[in-house]
Amino acid sequence: MDQLRQDTGIKRALLSLQRIGRTRRRWVIAGLVILIGIGFGARALFSGEAVTYKTATVTKGDIEQSVTALGALEPKNYVDVGAQVSGTLEKVHVNIGDLVTKGQLLAEVDPTVYESTVAADKASMKDLEAQIKGQEAQLALAQVQNRRNQNLLKMNAVSKDVADISAAQVKLYAANIEASKAQLDKAQSTLDGDIANLSYTKIYAPMAGTVTSQTTLQGQTLNSKQSAPVILQIADLTTMTVKAQVAEADVSKLKSGMPVYFTTLGMSDRKWQSTVRQILPTPETINDVILYNALIDIKNTDNALMTSMTAQVFFVLGEAKDVPIVPVAALKPARGGDADTFRVTVMVNGKQETRSVKIGLHNRVSAQVISGLEIGDNVITGTQSTGDTARSGGGYGGRRGPQI
Repeated sequence: MDQLRQDTGIKRALLSLQRIGRTRRRWVIAGLVILIGIGFGARALFSGEAVTYKTATVTKGDIEQSVTALGALEPKNYVDVGAQVSGTLEKVHVNIGDLVTKGQLLAEVDPTVYESTVAADKASMKDLEAQIKGQEAQLALAQVQNRRNQNLLKMNAVSKDVADISAAQVKLYAANIEASKAQLDKAQSTLDGDIANLSYTKIYAPMAGTVTSQTTLQGQTLNSKQSAPVILQIADLTTMTVKAQVAEADVSKLKSGMPVYFTTLGMSDRKWQSTVRQILPTPETINDVILYNALIDIKNTDNALMTSMTAQVFFVLGEAKDVPIVPVAALKPARGGDADTFRVTVMVNGKQETRSVKIGLHNRVSAQVISGLEIGDNVITGTQSTGDTARSGGGYGGRRGPQI
């Protein structure tokens, strides 16, 4: 009934406001605002709504402070096997998933062109060798004639011009032989290169591992002059690497050798324990977000981990076992205190008692109690009115609890 009268009074005030001049209207509006506030206050008072407190108990347990990141699995050691020569991929001897040993024949490129090139090189070398033998015979004859002419010159039996010509011919034939031998060396080098290209038509495994992918199919044409064509990928799946992308704000907390564990989407109940191998110094920018890659190696003896699996990674900054734990929602920043000191409201015999608490390790949910609270203490974590939503104690005054 009282509420009805208040609402009726508000309506009458609004009607009378239309009849008042502009000068007096401002004062009436201020009074009307006060009246409305009093009305809502009275409604809350007479409606029976009561403020209750949400509490939690300080318990003993384990706590871990960590940095989380998402990552993907890849083999630690792998190699892309390609062709060093152009041609048709004539035969592939393995399938995806096959285990191969180092030196095993994987594929063959059509060798016809390279075999003919090698045959032509060998024929050219035989021709040069024959030429050299002929030049050596000419040199031997020229040397005999030169010796004879030099002796006859001593007896004035021939002219000096004849003797000089025979001596020059010896030098000319010797020079021709040297040039031919150089051509033979060049032909030998060409033959060696073409033999190597012919050997490249057979592609062997450079390492032991598993065939994880096949990029080029049998019968396709390879062009090694434009780019190195990849045929297969071989990976050692016994050791995998997690490449975790860490936010710029968290990377300074990480270091090589620190403990880490991760789970996968398909096996969320299994944890793989390891340490950080390396933090790459060059970041990646994804959607204007700077991310640094942390590398974690893990043994994959049962082959449960596979390439490109998604991993939820936890970098352990610290952990404590069997310690008093309080919810972060109960912590309120203490004025003038250090970063580990907070205020907590404790319910003692139905009354509120404010205490100063020092915390240790903390995460987004809980904090380790160093001093100020005992196991079993009931702390206020928020307030809640009847019919209203709860308010977190950790957000009092717009300030937050401890940050990781």
